[in-house]
Amino acid sequence: MKAMFYEKFGQTPIITDVPDPEPGEDGAVIRVEASGICRSDWHGWMGHDADVKLPHVPGHELAGVVEEVGGGVKNWKNGDRVTVPFSCGCGECPQCRDGFHNICDNYFQPGFTAWGSFAQYVTIRYADVNLVRLPGEIDYVTAASLGCRFVTSFRAVTAQGAVKAGHWVAVHGCGGVGLSAVMIARALDARVVGVDIRAGALDLAGEVGAEEVIDAGKTPDVVGAIKDITGGGANVSIDALGSVTTCANSILCLRKRGRHVQVGVMAAEHKDPPIPMGQVMFNELEIVGSHGIQAYEYGRVLDLITGGKLDPKKLIGKTIPLEEAVAELVSMGDFHSLGITVIDRF
Repeated sequence: MKAMFYEKFGQTPIITDVPDPEPGEDGAVIRVEASGICRSDWHGWMGHDADVKLPHVPGHELAGVVEEVGGGVKNWKNGDRVTVPFSCGCGECPQCRDGFHNICDNYFQPGFTAWGSFAQYVTIRYADVNLVRLPGEIDYVTAASLGCRFVTSFRAVTAQGAVKAGHWVAVHGCGGVGLSAVMIARALDARVVGVDIRAGALDLAGEVGAEEVIDAGKTPDVVGAIKDITGGGANVSIDALGSVTTCANSILCLRKRGRHVQVGVMAAEHKDPPIPMGQVMFNELEIVGSHGIQAYEYGRVLDLITGGKLDPKKLIGKTIPLEEAVAELVSMGDFHSLGITVIDRF
């Protein structure tokens, strides 16, 4: 099969032929119809993720068709239209038994713990636990755009952030994760402030639901600006980028008893940020992490999409063939893209 492939971290990947995958006893081989390109793929390519072993095929935001299933798979058959969360559970460990497949002790992640979806085919382990059936109304490109960023933001906003109608929500970083968070929070009738340094990203944040936007590159005091807009601070603040600066600003912009949600990946020089613990203690702030989503929670997202409450198509910046994905991946560290880029030709 054709796939994007690299043998060294930071070395420009190539498009080449690699062996077709096998399903294994508990897995399914998916014919990939679409795959989003995410900054997490860039982190993996740069060597920031210890799960990535060389040589490697990246890609984790996918949608497609079941091509083959293992002997132990009961719920799926060839021809089923599916998508999958990027962090898959085994279904048997203590976390999975409690319903938290997204933080499974034996997690499987296409594009990280195994070869991924920048390819014509990909194997998904624990298929009965993790595959998600796609409604006919949702096309493959839209489904792939949900794969990591949108559904991760959904859990960050709804479960971990516990956002309610009327809450002020600050979103730091208006890339794919941040824009998704803006749209989802607004759908819950929250009031949203989007923060970024790119005018185009801020314009798009306004289009998908941000009531106010702040250009952090031109605003000396981002925290103060958020507190002025919100009348004392955000109820919930989301670091959707993952940097020392955005993490600190997200915590500091909260009103008393506010909640910070860390969803942007903290990697490389940002992996151990200083925390303003005095503010956390004296203002009784909450700090929570958010990682992925469980497959069984996809139904809530898909219902909101088919019901017209959410329109993730607005977040898709462009679609490209696999051959153009190399340049797109390599340049992701520059934050040049607006919205979500999806590979839809293999």
